[in-house]
Amino acid sequence: MLMRRTELPDPNEPWPGWENSIQYASMNLGETQLTASDVPPKRFQPMRSVYLTLTVDGAAEAERIWALLSEGGQVFMPMGETFFAIRFGQLRDKFGISWMILAPKPQPS
Repeated sequence: MLMRRTELPDPNEPWPGWENSIQYASMNLGETQLTASDVPPKRFQPMRSVYLTLTVDGAAEAERIWALLSEGGQVFMPMGETFFAIRFGQLRDKFGISWMILAPKPQPS
């Protein structure tokens, strides 16, 4: 789902040049829903010290999402196996958002 500010039922005066900015966006990553919106230009600051961690089921899903997010971005820690995960990696996507993608190792019962 994607709604631009000009599509609001009762739109306020949008910031000049931001008429098509995103009021609300929602996307599904597997069974996880991720929502987002644009912020006013004067409040925007790239995220540099915060990571969003996306935990997924399985190596294949981690690799799929990694490929999408890393395209045009900057890899900090390549996707690979660690002591705690079958797949784990850190990157900043092309929009400046820092991510950790995690497919945890199964825990013994």
